[in-house]
Amino acid sequence: AQILGLELIQETTEKIVQIKERMQAACDRQKSYADLKHKPMEFQVGDKVMLKVSPWKGVVHFGKRGKLNPRYIGPFKEPVEIIDREVKRLKQNQIPLVKIRWNSKRGPEFTWERDDQFRKKYPHLFARTASTSTVTS
Repeated sequence: AQILGLELIQETTEKIVQIKERMQAACDRQKSYADLKHKPMEFQVGDKVMLKVSPWKGVVHFGKRGKLNPRYIGPFKEPVEIIDREVKRLKQNQIPLVKIRWNSKRGPEFTWERDDQFRKKYPHLFARTASTSTVTS
């Protein structure tokens, strides 16, 4: 039995429709299974989360591509309070510094940061310390 022109097109079209229906049924089955296992995630301000590192999107690159590259970065260090203030004196100018206590996953850490740069990133810390500390010149 040989299929000719119009019959061939008709049969091929029916097979394509049948394949699409079966693919859609399989997709629906997989989706319903995935939905059973899915838990909606909710976060509050201050929660520590891991940030997925995507090698395809964004401008920031995290090292060379490779097997051992991190898939996630974080949790990030968070500044807690200003501990101390100091002025670094150079030949021509003076640089105000602040000592910061950070919360990180390894425990509290302390670093000296430039006052002006840190004030731009974390102004809320300076609002807190302005009322509690006095700075002498």
